[in-house]
Amino acid sequence: MPQISKKGSTLPASAIRKLVPFAEAAKAKGTKVYHLNIGQPDIETPTGAIDALRKADMKVVEYTHSAGNLSYRTRLCDYYAKHNIHLTPEEIVITNGGSEALQFAFTICCNPSDEVLIPEPIEEFEKAITPRTRAIMVCNPNNPTGYLYTKEELQSLAQLAKKHDLFLFADEVYREFCYDGKKHFSVMELEEISNNVILLDSVSKRYSACGARVGVIISKNKEVMTAALRMGQARLCPPYFGQIFAEAAIDTPQEYFDKVAAEYDSRRRTLVNAVNQIPGCRCPMPTGAFYSIIEMPIDDSDKFCEWLLKDFTYNGATVMLAPATGFYSDPEKGRKQARMAYVLK
Repeated sequence: MPQISKKGSTLPASAIRKLVPFAEAAKAKGTKVYHLNIGQPDIETPTGAIDALRKADMKVVEYTHSAGNLSYRTRLCDYYAKHNIHLTPEEIVITNGGSEALQFAFTICCNPSDEVLIPEPIEEFEKAITPRTRAIMVCNPNNPTGYLYTKEELQSLAQLAKKHDLFLFADEVYREFCYDGKKHFSVMELEEISNNVILLDSVSKRYSACGARVGVIISKNKEVMTAALRMGQARLCPPYFGQIFAEAAIDTPQEYFDKVAAEYDSRRRTLVNAVNQIPGCRCPMPTGAFYSIIEMPIDDSDKFCEWLLKDFTYNGATVMLAPATGFYSDPEKGRKQARMAYVLK
């Protein structure tokens, strides 16, 4: 029998989704499972964007431009301008979700054996830089911790990127969800290293539209964007229907985001305060996104999260968490921790 590739055989299971079979088995037994393991909100998607799909006038579902519809990229420039990010459509390539945007960035900027530094959730980056290091990657606000990077912290990363000639990748999909009066600062505002910066974004969390699968890769670096377009051409085009939805979603009024952020703020306080009342448990109060890491008096978070689904019920229900082992390069660091997503009412 032919052998699959080394990459195929060593690819790890998703830290977030690997317990799905146990959740399905629990549901088959009649147990209600509350999914706190994944960033799938129960927040309603903006009706205007859904209506745009319903009313779309088409006779043929065609390929779109490999970089994404020009009308959508032009509207995105207006959206980002409201966040002090000033772009042209040529500095934007639409992708099949934020996941493909990440794949594009890593493929374009890194060679085999290159390194990318990713915080766990914070480390002294400069000590970790080696001759093989090509980039620093941050998620701001952060998944899985809910940490919001300050302007000063990002400026420090900019100095490192400039000093060591590194790319700075930033996933900013949760920019709308910042709490306690804190404001989001984008890496695209680091104008002194504009050729080092690559922004990765998505409509999934902003509009509670995870299934739309529309993301974006953005950079002022012309070489990066030329390569991103070539990658876009290789996979032909981003989703036809998703772009109709996403372009219409740009018209979502600010009141929607204010209401959603207030709802997440309430859930954040309810969940984190309750967890911190459990003896032996600790859960920091996040300042962004809709996640937090809980530390518990357990030995193995993978087994604990599996036990919650296989053997534990309370009033006919249980919760599904994401073991934190999958968020560390050394899984031993996450043995006592799990990620919770406060995405449910």
